[in-house]
Amino acid sequence: MAASETAVVAGPVERDRLRILVVESHAGDAELLVRGLRRHSYQVDRASTGSQALQIFDDADLVLLDLELPDLDGLEVCRDIRSASGIPVIAVTARATELDKVLGLQAGADDYLVKPYGFRELMARIDAVMRRVKPAPPIAEVLVHGRLKVDAGAREVTVDGEVVELTRKEFDLLYLLASRSGDVVPRRQIMAQVWGDSWSRRTIDTHVSSLRGKLGSSEWVISVRGVGFRLGQA
Repeated sequence: MAASETAVVAGPVERDRLRILVVESHAGDAELLVRGLRRHSYQVDRASTGSQALQIFDDADLVLLDLELPDLDGLEVCRDIRSASGIPVIAVTARATELDKVLGLQAGADDYLVKPYGFRELMARIDAVMRRVKPAPPIAEVLVHGRLKVDAGAREVTVDGEVVELTRKEFDLLYLLASRSGDVVPRRQIMAQVWGDSWSRRTIDTHVSSLRGKLGSSEWVISVRGVGFRLGQA
């Protein structure tokens, strides 16, 4: 097999864990929620302000958003997330009137949960929302491209046998390019498949730059001006 060819090796199907961003300003509430989610095998990040949430939501699969934040109104944060991404948002808040719920859903929340709530109810709502928005996972496979190996089942990337730690979106981007080895993948297709069809040139360029750095060479991801990107050979 030539070094530039990509081999596909069958592997076991493995369900990867979801990454949840908890946006909660109350330290005690946030700690309990984060601990409970991690017990249920979720990967969890936390933001205590709306500004912080808007900086880091991009790699989450779902956002649990308190509407009472110290810097920005939660409805504003929800609208900003929705304008930039299709990531599902569940509003988790003490605002309990019918008007509050209507405003939350109109701001782009996929569901609305009033405090206090039961943890099992929260789990059920997360499952229901993700069933609606999460596409069926692809058949697990291992893509080998020269010194690079992308294991979809384990969601693991290695270069010369050394594991490369990637974020979820970095992995999804690399997997897409590796699965289309030799082809140029247009920016719009990358956004549709990795970020849910929300368009942002800066988002792609930031992740491409980070991916090149972690893989150890800019030659792994080749820019094709005015079109998109393709997998290269370092």
